[in-house]
Amino acid sequence: MNALDFRSDTLTLPTAAMRRAMAEAEVGDDQYGEDPTVNRLEERAAEAVGKEAAVFVPSGVMGNLCGILSQAERGEEVVFGDLAHIYQNEMGAFAVLGGLHGRTVPNRDGLPALDDLAAAIRPTVGIFPRTALVCLENSHNNCGGTVLTAAETKAVCDLAHTHGARVHLDGARIFNAATALGVDARTLCAPVDTVQFCFSKGLSAPVGSVLCGPKDTVARARRVRKTLGGAMRQSGVIAAAALVALETMRERLALDHANARALALGLASIAGIRIDPARVVTNILGFEVDPRAMDAGAFQRACAERGLRISRYLGDSPRLRMVTHRGVGAEDVRNALAIMAGVLAGRRSPAAAAD
Repeated sequence: MNALDFRSDTLTLPTAAMRRAMAEAEVGDDQYGEDPTVNRLEERAAEAVGKEAAVFVPSGVMGNLCGILSQAERGEEVVFGDLAHIYQNEMGAFAVLGGLHGRTVPNRDGLPALDDLAAAIRPTVGIFPRTALVCLENSHNNCGGTVLTAAETKAVCDLAHTHGARVHLDGARIFNAATALGVDARTLCAPVDTVQFCFSKGLSAPVGSVLCGPKDTVARARRVRKTLGGAMRQSGVIAAAALVALETMRERLALDHANARALALGLASIAGIRIDPARVVTNILGFEVDPRAMDAGAFQRACAERGLRISRYLGDSPRLRMVTHRGVGAEDVRNALAIMAGVLAGRRSPAAAAD
């Protein structure tokens, strides 16, 4: 990467080992279940999160959609936190393609309150859509990479299961959450019915995600994948890279977290930036620029002009986002901080400077 690119960990490039594995992959027709590399990946992925089976899909959006449509029928309802990636950032696909009704509750700090969830689950009366599914996210993208503990997840699952609803976990970065909490990903995923996670973010594979869950649910998800056009042929070529990612890249996520903490501490020392470093626990951090110092969009553009790319939450939100990953190191963090400090230097108004 020529620029300092902190927009997302989707920008990671495959390692040399991944490229070799792709070139040498043993392949077959995955739609017939005959690609041995895909089969190994699905088996290993299910094992990694403690589930019976898995289905390999091209993207996290498709993985989440397969998880939802295999567990909720047209006309039923799905409950989300109001900042959930599925609800905010995935094109409303569950409604457009599944005919499902979405109901939201406040996300708070990544975890909806149990009282809010309990109130959102519909009574079993004919005039209401049946609440079929509750969706959680761990780590939580739009809440700045916050994580849910196993106990928190279990409490939500116990509530949902008591009311006959199932729970799907958008675990795109579940291994970041596990690393931050110092637990096995299987512990975090044990209470949920299904979980989707990505190979193409911090794990650095070029493409691919996986949906894991009970065998019967995954069998239905394979049919959904076909309906969505996601059934593939000799996809062992990309599954090979995902296998390498799963086996070799999880331990290094702690380095991304350390870089994110250093970045957060550095941002906290720059006049005109608002951030609580204690809230940064994974590789994602959110912060704001004091509007009296500079408009957030102008700040983002000015950084880009100086070779630093950062992202912005939810369109015109004042919150900005930076994500650490294998493509940026400690020196890049220092250089990024210098650029941001330089952008804000001299731009603060007298009122802001007086604070």
